[in-house]
Amino acid sequence: MQQEVVLAMLAKEPTHGYQLRARLRDALGPLGDGMNAGQVYVTLTRLEKAGLLVAERADGERADRKVYALTPQGQQRVAEWIAEVSWPRPDLAEFHLKLIAAASARLADPLTIVDAQRRELLRRLRDAQRAAMAEPAGSGAALLLEGVVLRLQADLRWLEACEQNWTRRRSGS
Repeated sequence: MQQEVVLAMLAKEPTHGYQLRARLRDALGPLGDGMNAGQVYVTLTRLEKAGLLVAERADGERADRKVYALTPQGQQRVAEWIAEVSWPRPDLAEFHLKLIAAASARLADPLTIVDAQRRELLRRLRDAQRAAMAEPAGSGAALLLEGVVLRLQADLRWLEACEQNWTRRRSGS
């Protein structure tokens, strides 16, 4: 489980681990069904040790129930992650969770995140197309660059779908 995803899902409000799992499952839909519950708790423990969140026992709670909350360092890490546009190997579920967390915790406008990501992918597409045009037709490098171009085009189409979805959510339809 990506640490930044867990931090971002806690940005809205402090919560129990089981509530965090439920939020992740809800945000991922059917993709969340296979989520390993233990991995969420392992990630929470690592984040606590790293000083990015604190875990406290709520009054009247069982001894094994903790409420997790971000530290200032955790809040900073979430802000950096929300602003990040690198897309080395797109993890669509992670990007989707970024949009969900940003919207629910009012960290950023999901449409602004989509737009920033689109600008970065368009820059990469332009660079890949230029490089492909410089290669001899039929070369191995040309084939590889064609694959890069096609992948970037597909990612851009998916961002268009994300934009349409969040625009509909905003308009309430």
